[in-house]
Amino acid sequence: MATNKVKQIHNFGQSIWLDFIDREIISSGNLKKLIDEDGIRGVTSNPAIFEKAITSSADYDEDIKTLSKDAKTTEELFFGLAVKDIQHAADVFSGVYNEEVKGADGYVSLEVSPFLALKTEETAAQAKELWAKVDRENVMIKIPGTKPGLPAIQQSIAAGININVTLLFGLPRYEEVTDAYISGLEERVAKGESIENIASVASFFLSRIDVMVDPMLDEKGLGDLKGEVAIASAKKAYEIYKRVFNSERWKKLEAKGARPQRLLWASTSSKNPDFKDTKYVEALIGPDTVDTAPLETIEAFRDHGVAANTLEEGMDKATETLEKLKQAGINIDEITQKLEDEGIEKFNKPFEKLLKAIEDQQKKA
Repeated sequence: MATNKVKQIHNFGQSIWLDFIDREIISSGNLKKLIDEDGIRGVTSNPAIFEKAITSSADYDEDIKTLSKDAKTTEELFFGLAVKDIQHAADVFSGVYNEEVKGADGYVSLEVSPFLALKTEETAAQAKELWAKVDRENVMIKIPGTKPGLPAIQQSIAAGININVTLLFGLPRYEEVTDAYISGLEERVAKGESIENIASVASFFLSRIDVMVDPMLDEKGLGDLKGEVAIASAKKAYEIYKRVFNSERWKKLEAKGARPQRLLWASTSSKNPDFKDTKYVEALIGPDTVDTAPLETIEAFRDHGVAANTLEEGMDKATETLEKLKQAGINIDEITQKLEDEGIEKFNKPFEKLLKAIEDQQKKA
């Protein structure tokens, strides 16, 4: 029997996580099946995913009724629902988490409220609160990699919380995120606390970059670069990753048991119908990385994906692509900042819709 194509990716040192959660996939055993058959090694969630799960299913109605009695706000009620799902998913992944190299994988991510994306102290406080409520070693709390998010990330790492830094688009910001992670670990060491079991990923968003840049390329006569800018940026991010996590500063922490903050490729479904539906997964397979993909992309890869060690191929071409943008007057840093701003809005809207749906459900109860 041919080896499962999704499972083959793991041979190249990359972990595939599922970018989806709902109660049905957990209770039906399908999540466990994805672990066993496809080698799925973690789960990511976000406000849009929970909005879809809660509004399109009756699975949450009873809990909404029960939690309504004590929850002071609709947001508190939502996190009550979400924490339960995250705990169940974390339990499903506990076998992966407790494999030979404990904590190498098996993480389930829960995001802080998108309303806090630009609020440092509130983000750090909620990260701490959610970490305590989920109460699982293999959970990661998602904090957006915004400018105000950076000190919250550092504080959370220093407090011993696993963090998934989300909403990253630009290379300068990504480097700042690695610094926040390392600084948080250094704080713990300075306090005499262990850094051995802390895990973190930095989620670099891909296809949204191309959605914004590609129309500009046509205008500048650079149509041959369509669908290539996000991949070029990701390859350059991996260069930064290798430099930072091979530095003398890092080696001091590594000697005390610290783990590198892996790069995670997010937004990996192709938004352009002209592109192969597995394009972003195939282009960035390589060691010590994670790729989180929606179910449809995982199914597409299982059917016709090609697993190969591609991440460090064409590094010169990646450099050249970004240089051509610059020469054409396309400012990638401005674009990635705009994408970050829009990304916050894209999570706020479904979250507002979700809270409204829960309110409506409460009225019916």
